[in-house]
Amino acid sequence: MEEFEKSPVSVGEDTGMDESDTVENPKTSRKSSSDSESSDSEDEADQKEQLLTLEYELSSNPSNYDAHVQYIKLLRRSGEIEKLREARENMNTLFPLSPEMWIEWAKDEASLSNDSNFESVEKLYERGVSEYLSIPLWCEYLNSVQEHDPKVRDCSADGISKARDLFERAVTAAALHVSQGSLIWDAYIQFEQAILLPIDQSNIQAKEKQVQRIRSVFHRYLSIPLANLKSTLLAYKTWEVEQGNSLDAESDNVLEISSHVASAYQKAEEMFKARAHLEDQITRQDVSESERFQHYMSYLDFEKSSGDPARVQILYERAITDFPVSSDLWLHYTRYLDKTLKAGNVVKDVYSRATRSCPWVGELWVRYLLCLERGLASEKEISAAFEKSLKCTFSTLEEYLDLFLTRVDGLRRRISSASGDDVLNYSMIKESFQQAADYLSPHMKNTGGLLRLHAYWAHLELKLGNDLNAARGVWESLLKSCGSMLEAWQSYIAMEIELDHINEARAIYKRCYSKKFSGTGSEDICHSWLRFEREFGTLEDLSHAEQKVTPRLEELQLFRLQQESKCFTGATDQRVQTLKNTAREKRKSSSSAIDDQSTAKQQKYTSQNKKLHEKENTQGLNLAEVNDGEEKKGKVEEQVNEKQMKDNPTKSRLYTDQCTAFVSNMSITAKDEDLHQFFSDVGGVTAIRILLDKFTGKSRGLAYVDFEDDEHLAAAVAKNKQMLLGKKLSISRSNPKQRKRESFSRTATGEDASNQSGRHGSSVSKESGEHSQGTRAPRVPQSTGRKHDENIQLKGKNTFALPRNVKPLGWTANKPGTRTEEDEKPKSNDEFRKMFVKS
Repeated sequence: MEEFEKSPVSVGEDTGMDESDTVENPKTSRKSSSDSESSDSEDEADQKEQLLTLEYELSSNPSNYDAHVQYIKLLRRSGEIEKLREARENMNTLFPLSPEMWIEWAKDEASLSNDSNFESVEKLYERGVSEYLSIPLWCEYLNSVQEHDPKVRDCSADGISKARDLFERAVTAAALHVSQGSLIWDAYIQFEQAILLPIDQSNIQAKEKQVQRIRSVFHRYLSIPLANLKSTLLAYKTWEVEQGNSLDAESDNVLEISSHVASAYQKAEEMFKARAHLEDQITRQDVSESERFQHYMSYLDFEKSSGDPARVQILYERAITDFPVSSDLWLHYTRYLDKTLKAGNVVKDVYSRATRSCPWVGELWVRYLLCLERGLASEKEISAAFEKSLKCTFSTLEEYLDLFLTRVDGLRRRISSASGDDVLNYSMIKESFQQAADYLSPHMKNTGGLLRLHAYWAHLELKLGNDLNAARGVWESLLKSCGSMLEAWQSYIAMEIELDHINEARAIYKRCYSKKFSGTGSEDICHSWLRFEREFGTLEDLSHAEQKVTPRLEELQLFRLQQESKCFTGATDQRVQTLKNTAREKRKSSSSAIDDQSTAKQQKYTSQNKKLHEKENTQGLNLAEVNDGEEKKGKVEEQVNEKQMKDNPTKSRLYTDQCTAFVSNMSITAKDEDLHQFFSDVGGVTAIRILLDKFTGKSRGLAYVDFEDDEHLAAAVAKNKQMLLGKKLSISRSNPKQRKRESFSRTATGEDASNQSGRHGSSVSKESGEHSQGTRAPRVPQSTGRKHDENIQLKGKNTFALPRNVKPLGWTANKPGTRTEEDEKPKSNDEFRKMFVKS
């Protein structure tokens, strides 16, 4: 092309190049040409490959927005017109196109058609301006009409009328745009001024009429808060001077113009000043998308407080153009329109655009259906919107359920009121329910949503369909898939009782009382049957129900006790294992510390003795704690509570001098309210603490109840062995401090060690015990799976029973007058060994 060709350079000209540089080598030229052709062919091959890849992607995933955009760009570059049209139509079927894409499409079609076929281009512009608010798109539309429409271009009466109608539409849609609205007004004034020029000077009436029209547009223009009000005022004054009026065209003083125009201009200027900082925030380019969104929301709050719905709507449209796929923004916008406009084509159009921009939001589709019903849309239009919504993918099943229920609600209302243009009947409701059940039942088994759907269905079968068998069929179909759902059975029974069908309700009880339900549902259905027979049945019916229910309740109670026992045993075993692991870690750490601190000589003679002694002593202590825990399973709840108090001293209350009752053998479903109700006749309850298992978080069936004084406590203890939630409670005074002292006393005096001496395989003689009062003998851990012999042979030179740095057995310092030289002399290892063998 000529614009890319270089001008020739003479040989002798000082260009900084040698003569050889200006001479083109034919071989090099042919090589460059061949390289260019090969490069073009490679680009074309790559482009075809990309097109095939995008076509495959769109065939498998039509909702891929980015793939549509890339596919259209490649087709436009390759010049495949028919495929390009098809691709654009396919994309617009699923998504709104951006204003830039509409402008490209319209210009492409305008370049391919002549002015006689301009209607097709005009339709494209109409589709574009109906999707998003875009000032550039409106300007292109207006310019295209003035340029390509023959009637408008020739300034015929019909053409001028058509152009004016289009300008008025543009003003209504976009003239309140604070930052860009002046572009529409300027184009409007230029159009009217262009009409004024060809009017003959002799036609004074026509010319004056056109001048008044232009003046009216200027006055409207000056009353709107836009970004360039002052320049607009100066342009207006200049135009008035051209019409022969005496004004200062270079001054922005409003005193020279009419009072009502000046007043409107000053008000618009004040409004713009109040919004100037908000406009700067949403038009700045150096802020993030999230910040810009927040600025829009603040701006919207300001406009709503001003109370002008038109300005609020324009600002929402601007925000939607910048954030077309923001579901939150669409929801805010539609809620505002529902509140202010209620119904009408504007609201319906916004909902249509919202569901196309964010088709994955179920709430938008639900409210779209309500909008159509409120606007008295035909059943055909509502049904089409509903069927379209079912093709979308929502994030939760509840959104699908809400959509089906909204559809049924609308049909029910219109059938009941006999409104609408179409013939409606109950079969349409029944089909909608069946469609919902088929779609949702596989995915929503044993959920409240599915129960809600079938309960509504059965209700309408009775009220609108007048078909009891159909209503029962609805419940039976639900029980086939949700037979373990207690609420389904209860709702079915409630319907029969409401219809006074006592025998049918009793038959349902007989079918479900022996079923297994989650939680306490099995007990609840049994008690519900007994209550039903007391209220509706005869004495024989009640006796029959008790015969059926009583064995079932006993079986359930036994099962609960077994489960609680397993849970308690498992938790105890886990705590025991934790204690053992902790003791093992402590032995390792203490052994390492002793090894580091001992000298070489001490390690040689005493390290083995010390390690053995510490190991046995530590094992013995921890084993004693484990054995104590196993022997006191009935009291372990108090020990756990004391540990919780020690860990959380600020959250627990001290037991000292408190009137507290310990309650055991409770139902694991018992809550604080149940205990409050149980002790309501006693009174004086100040606090209730139900003990929870630290592994499962469930109740352990144990609780502490604090009372105001000893009198209330005594009355509470008197309720021992009374029933609560089907279990006989055990109530006693709580005194964890005393139990703790008793446990410590037994441990300190060696009762546990003496009780376990047979299993440990060794014991200390009475003499040794008397001489070593105040010193607890070390415990030897019990080995499992091995029977100990009574005759024990002690080998080796190191003693294990006593450290070397303490006073030996036989020390008589507490017996004055009896001390001898032999007593004061420490015993050797052999003497120690003989003492143990004799004992």
